[in-house]
Amino acid sequence: MIGTESISRVIGQDVYDESGSKIGSASEVYLDDETGQPEWVTVRTGLFGTKESFVPIRDADLTNDGVRVPVSKDRVKDAPKIDTDGHLSPQEEQELYRYYGMGAGGTTDTTRTTDTTRTTGQTTQSTAGMAAAGTDTRRTDTRDTGTRDTGTRGAVGHDTSGPTTDDAMTRSEERLTVGTRSEEVGRARLRKYVVSENVTETVPVSHEEVRVQREPITEGNAGRAMDGPAISEEEHEVVLHAERPVVAKEAVPVERVRLDTETVTGQETVSETVRKEQIEMEGAEGTGRTGRKAKDALDRDRDGHVG
Repeated sequence: MIGTESISRVIGQDVYDESGSKIGSASEVYLDDETGQPEWVTVRTGLFGTKESFVPIRDADLTNDGVRVPVSKDRVKDAPKIDTDGHLSPQEEQELYRYYGMGAGGTTDTTRTTDTTRTTGQTTQSTAGMAAAGTDTRRTDTRDTGTRDTGTRGAVGHDTSGPTTDDAMTRSEERLTVGTRSEEVGRARLRKYVVSENVTETVPVSHEEVRVQREPITEGNAGRAMDGPAISEEEHEVVLHAERPVVAKEAVPVERVRLDTETVTGQETVSETVRKEQIEMEGAEGTGRTGRKAKDALDRDRDGHVG
């Protein structure tokens, strides 16, 4: 059950259907004018979140992950197309009750949490009474009646869009929080393959050649010279040798190769749209007419300037 104290936690949260499928993000919460309890939440859907659909929040649950509503995603997708202008008329609310098969919560108007009903001091009518008469409280305005303001000056204001709280409203704004996350952007790998190339080396080689040596007969070789017949035929043979190049191959390790990473830090600029609430004053004291907006005066007070 989501109460009024949880409204600020609902806005901006992800909305999931009864099966856990994400529908979209919560945009605005609408309160029942009579009970002051949250009745509807508008959910931004579509590819860029440009479409808003009304979803019942009466029996929804607020978890750490977001808001879980008791309807299906397809049901929300085909919901009646109703403008999110800050207020639901009784007819629009009854149409939503019928579509979602809910018991009607009465014929009271439903107002967004940031809407304000315009009334003057002498012709102020209760919200419940106006809703019972089928009157759109958002458009109630007596600025053209010329009625003088006879209300008590200095009275404490009250919340016209829901239950009475105190004499002030809270202005909130979104703050941009920027961080980083690590994600995979690519892969690199080492691949080993074989290529062939010609290698030329110069190797010295040697060979034997025959040459004839002649020596005279001396006392030292006369004995050997006279060995054998005096006249005969004879042959002598010499074996010649030569070197030839020989090639052999062997695989030897030459280096180790591995992949490593290096972190390089740079700067990136990001931009995003944030929302903030503005509070404006309407009405002129003692005139009975709605005066011009006094946004500039409020801004001066907020900045500490004296008017």
